[in-house]
Amino acid sequence: IVGGCSSLGSSNKALDTYDLSVPTVAEASRRQAGVQVLIAEPQALKILDSENIVIRQSAASVAYLEGSQWSDRLPKIVQTRLVQAFENSNRFGGVGRPGEGLAIDYQVLTDIRAFEIDTAAGKRAVVEISAKLLNDRNGVVASSRLFEASVAATSGGAGFVVALDAAFDKVASEMVAWVSKNI
Repeated sequence: IVGGCSSLGSSNKALDTYDLSVPTVAEASRRQAGVQVLIAEPQALKILDSENIVIRQSAASVAYLEGSQWSDRLPKIVQTRLVQAFENSNRFGGVGRPGEGLAIDYQVLTDIRAFEIDTAAGKRAVVEISAKLLNDRNGVVASSRLFEASVAATSGGAGFVVALDAAFDKVASEMVAWVSKNI
């Protein structure tokens, strides 16, 4: 997690800016050298498709963490960190994003359903990402799964982000293993 400040102009107060760390994924003993995987940018509702850090106050009420922001749009950060997790696992012949020229075998299509601090549940970081593994050769969904993690969060911007980072680490690690198993 990287904390820092970002100035939005001379009249605006600087915001604490946060990033997600690269998920820790164990390198696999079995490598699928010829398989190339594309990680598409995740889909997300507008509330999650921004730089704002979401605080869920109830099932129908959300707010944003005051004075804090992500370093980029959340779907872009999640995509980048997933690409890095898949690459670092050393399980695939190639991993990339759309437009990078890979002759892809599979696409990992994701939807961010939750990426928030749930204060109604006692300050818990909640990350839920739905994933589909699409065989790019025939257009058939090989498998689909909902990945979920919840981690207790301490108060404050940095404490909340540490918990979100830990929950995302769990989800990303499980996703890499799942894709490897289902190819």
